Amino acid sequence: MTQEEVLKTVLNSDGLPTLSTVASRLISITAEEDTTIGDIASLISKDISLSTKILKVVNSSFYSFPQQIGTIHQAASILGTNAVRSLVLSFSFLKPDKQQKDGFDYASFWEKSLSEAVASRMLMTAMDADDSEEGFVAGLLQNLGVLILAKAFPEEYQNVDKAVLIDGVDRVKAEIQFIGADHAYVASEVVQNWGFPPTLVEPIRYHHEPHKLPGNDKKLRQLCEIAYLSGILSTVYLAKKPDEVITLFKSQAKRRLNLTDKVLEDFLDQVHTEVEQIAKFFDLKIKHQKSIAEVLQIANAELSVLNLSYEQMNRSLIEKTVQLEMLTVELEKNNKLLERLANVDGLTEAYNHRYFQNFLDREIKRADRNTYTLSVVMVDIDNFKKFNDTHGHQMGDYVLREFADIARGLLREYDLFARYGGEEFVLVLPETTASEAEVVAEKFCSTIGGHSFSHDRETYHITASFGVADMTPSTDKFNKNELISRADAALYESKKRGRNRVTVYSSKKKWFGR
Repeated sequence: MTQEEVLKTVLNSDGLPTLSTVASRLISITAEEDTTIGDIASLISKDISLSTKILKVVNSSFYSFPQQIGTIHQAASILGTNAVRSLVLSFSFLKPDKQQKDGFDYASFWEKSLSEAVASRMLMTAMDADDSEEGFVAGLLQNLGVLILAKAFPEEYQNVDKAVLIDGVDRVKAEIQFIGADHAYVASEVVQNWGFPPTLVEPIRYHHEPHKLPGNDKKLRQLCEIAYLSGILSTVYLAKKPDEVITLFKSQAKRRLNLTDKVLEDFLDQVHTEVEQIAKFFDLKIKHQKSIAEVLQIANAELSVLNLSYEQMNRSLIEKTVQLEMLTVELEKNNKLLERLANVDGLTEAYNHRYFQNFLDREIKRADRNTYTLSVVMVDIDNFKKFNDTHGHQMGDYVLREFADIARGLLREYDLFARYGGEEFVLVLPETTASEAEVVAEKFCSTIGGHSFSHDRETYHITASFGVADMTPSTDKFNKNELISRADAALYESKKRGRNRVTVYSSKKKWFGR
């Protein structure tokens, strides 16, 4: 087909992108000399959804205004006509159609369009240009023709994409080969048909060849060159030699925009972050975008691999594998250490209070499933404050550590011994009734009472008091906290009855134990 035939097909296509009523009317009235800010605000305010979106962006870091902007009229007054038009067009076009199943990668297209828009806006800012918003729209719409052709000629455009992505054919040449017209020509004619002004039409038509722009309008030429440069930059992510793309971008930016190396380096460092941030304002989900530095680093690494001999690659692979295995072992070691630090009391090396609570939760659930009884034993060293005051805290710490060592030697492998707090400890005895737990506690009590705590040629003796309570979760109606409270009440009773003894809890307050 000829260009004219392609354009005619496009204009008659049902799939042609359309402007919203507000966007279409806004384009018309902004071209009229007597249009006021009030006229623009009144038009936009008729669309509540659009108004909400614009106010959201205006009050975001996209503009970073110091004051809160509450109305469209206020936003239009502060931003100006071009910025408002930029936002309306952005919301009109940045709406991926999730229902389309024609083989075209819409997500990548919208991501590329936004990337080019952001890059164009940042380049305008770097130049201290009067209106960076026009740069944003120029970048945003420069590839509108790709979307138009993909919708009008879905099968043919799949061939275009294959030629570009697989064979490395220039997109304009591929479009002419498979369809008969390129996206720059088609889109510029369509938007001209929609009534777009030259500042929007010409960057679309000449973004591949800004030198062909007729006339001497400096502003139009600047917009065409900005769009051209953002278009070059957007190819870096799929380029086989991204370093050549960046070299071309820098040389063209210096020649066309007179930007310095420092300005360009700052721009390249920030552009990917800006794209991710601005995407959120337009509700676009963009995957993590690599920085330019990261793209170049990956490309250099891939090139290094290609230049290695088989022997070098094999040796390098072995070395990397060994390093990875060593890192894995070290990571496992560190993870175990972190887990220990999180669950174990630093002084006594008994499990800590947090771990006890989690362990008891798990055991109660297991006891419920298997219909067995478990017991909790609260343990408190008698008169420990007085012992600390008399013999010093260092000796007290020694006693706590020795006490914990003795306790661990008296319990089964699957029992839990934990420090509850201060000189108070707790035992969890799975599959154990209160009477069986009482036997364990009595053995514990007599062992502690008969043990000589020797330190620095001094020998000390201590005693401890115990409170026992049990629970059969499948039949008992009380919860974990009540179980702990019962064991604690029994411990209090042991203290009350003279210490150095074991007491078993009874709901009838008839205490058992010696």
